[in-house]
Amino acid sequence: MVDKKTVKQLGDLSLTMFRKNFFGIYHGAISAKLDQENFLINTSDAIFDEMCENSFCELNLNRQDYRWNIASIESHIHATIYTNIHEAKYIAFGMPIYTTAYTFDHDRIIFDDFFGKTEFGDIPIYDPGDFSTWYRRNALEITKYLKESNNNVMVIKGVGTYAYHRDLNELVKKIAILENSVRLLSIKTSFD
Repeated sequence: MVDKKTVKQLGDLSLTMFRKNFFGIYHGAISAKLDQENFLINTSDAIFDEMCENSFCELNLNRQDYRWNIASIESHIHATIYTNIHEAKYIAFGMPIYTTAYTFDHDRIIFDDFFGKTEFGDIPIYDPGDFSTWYRRNALEITKYLKESNNNVMVIKGVGTYAYHRDLNELVKKIAILENSVRLLSIKTSFD
């Protein structure tokens, strides 16, 4: 049985993140660690502005069963993060428009605004290299990067953004600050 309170929390935040273009209609992933062995993640056909109980499935970190076939394509990455980063209670992956577009011409995000500077300082942009092999390597590369990161966020060139946190509201706050700060950087260049 799926935890209704967690489903409601993730569903409400998914709608907010969808409205802010962090998630696309079918693009993205959000999950919550339920205990040491299980986590809840959206299904592969979840529509992020209409999340309900059927939009999520519970997966076991140690045992793959039929539910892994209906879960998000990002499930293996989330499972690897939960297994290796014990502070991770919530994980989100999305393709925020301004942040992802910024990755095409930059190797690092150097924030100019107060919130971006105080929250992140600056963030290196991870180059995934060969896209054709990305889904074979990404779980380990993302987990290794996040383990070594000070701010629980990974911006991947041309792919999107991964973030985790112990608190769901703090996770959403980080994502919002990141996208708003990069949007300001993008707008700033139009004045130069």
